[in-house]
Amino acid sequence: MKLLFAAAGVAVVVGAVVFAGGGPLAESFSPYVDEKGNISLPKDFRTWYFLGTWGVATDEDDGVGSKGFHNVYTQPETVSAFRKTGKFPDGAVLVKELLKAKTNTMTTGEISYANETDGWFIMIKDTDGRFKDNALWGDGWGWALFNADKPTETVTEDFKTDCIPCHVPAMKDDWVYVRGYPALKK
Repeated sequence: MKLLFAAAGVAVVVGAVVFAGGGPLAESFSPYVDEKGNISLPKDFRTWYFLGTWGVATDEDDGVGSKGFHNVYTQPETVSAFRKTGKFPDGAVLVKELLKAKTNTMTTGEISYANETDGWFIMIKDTDGRFKDNALWGDGWGWALFNADKPTETVTEDFKTDCIPCHVPAMKDDWVYVRGYPALKK
């Protein structure tokens, strides 16, 4: 009889996890990844730890200002873990918000400021190689780019061709440009 109640209790817990959160993988690995390895954009990322901004220089003939900014966020627990180990923990999420910029002359000189969201680039650390058959996953990360007009649909088809070429200079740092994130320093 005790065994029957124990089995029923386990079934209720498993059922509740699957019903409430998208399955055991989502609960144990990342709420932003489904059982097939599809990645979603975290809705609350702007409340996370701000790592830093990258300015993208203009390609206009006058060479003045920026054409965009990349603001990067992660969970507070990722920052704590990285400061202790120098590595991103399993399940860490990096969100790079891609912003278009305008440049104007102001009293302080030529300035650039963000004026419109262009999209989001998401990386999710996977130390276990969970999604070997999904082209968004490899080299220890899940990779996905979302355009601002369709924030629920990734435009990334294969991380090897769509993502890695831009990250080659950061290969020695686990594919992340950590030098631009002073918050990760001990």
